[in-house]
Amino acid sequence: MPDLRFRDAQRDDLPFILTLIRDDSLVASVDDPARADDPAYRDAFAAIAADPNQMLLIAEEDGRPVGTFQLTFTPGLAYRGAWRATIEAVHVVPDRRSAGIGAAMMRHALDLSRARGCAIAQLTSNKARTRAHAFYDRLGFVRSHESFKYDLAK
Repeated sequence: MPDLRFRDAQRDDLPFILTLIRDDSLVASVDDPARADDPAYRDAFAAIAADPNQMLLIAEEDGRPVGTFQLTFTPGLAYRGAWRATIEAVHVVPDRRSAGIGAAMMRHALDLSRARGCAIAQLTSNKARTRAHAFYDRLGFVRSHESFKYDLAK
């Protein structure tokens, strides 16, 4: 099991995060780590950092960033007003995949979610990511819903 430290992402982490997003994308990505100072990224980061129901985290191993994920806490009326945690943008650097880092990140996300009083943790994963699906199955996630997206930029 890797010895990881988790911390809130800082604006200086944007190139690292954008590199992971771009390099792990199944489709051509518009995200460019060289443009991490783009106002759109800065504004999005500032909105996440300012929202008490959002967490953008960095996993470090021996002081080196090796992973990232975003955690969103959402209130709802279903399940007697239960809060939900949504885990998104889970990425691990390529040379440390299959080393237990993703599992440690998910355990941390679930611990944070429990500490916030969430009753449910949820995530989506692209249908083509069959290895990721097997990973989430091993962690105890249940395939319960079909996910839909609509591109509002059309």
